[in-house]
Amino acid sequence: MSTDDSADELLELLGEERVRQILAATSREPLSAKELSEECDVALSTIYRRVEDMVAHDLLVERTQMEADGSHHSVYEANVDHLNVDVEDGTIAVKMHVREDAAQRFSRIWSDIRDT
Repeated sequence: MSTDDSADELLELLGEERVRQILAATSREPLSAKELSEECDVALSTIYRRVEDMVAHDLLVERTQMEADGSHHSVYEANVDHLNVDVEDGTIAVKMHVREDAAQRFSRIWSDIRDT
């Protein structure tokens, strides 16, 4: 059996209960680290470690949320719609399908049109 390093890392990351909790919670709405800490009932330091790994692997995106008083803070949002795990010819491959907002979708479509 063989997997590439990125597939190994992604599968290992998704094997962690806290990562799955964070992914599920942020699939409903963007949440701050503090909100994630409360939602998952774990220390804030644990949330920051997991979130950092998840952003690095494109499972989450970090956005800045502005408040009415002018203050701002980071919120995290799930960036993946679904994952495919293919097991074939002695290998395991993982393909992640990330979410696209309207601007990204328009840019991709426009780029495809221009390339044809």
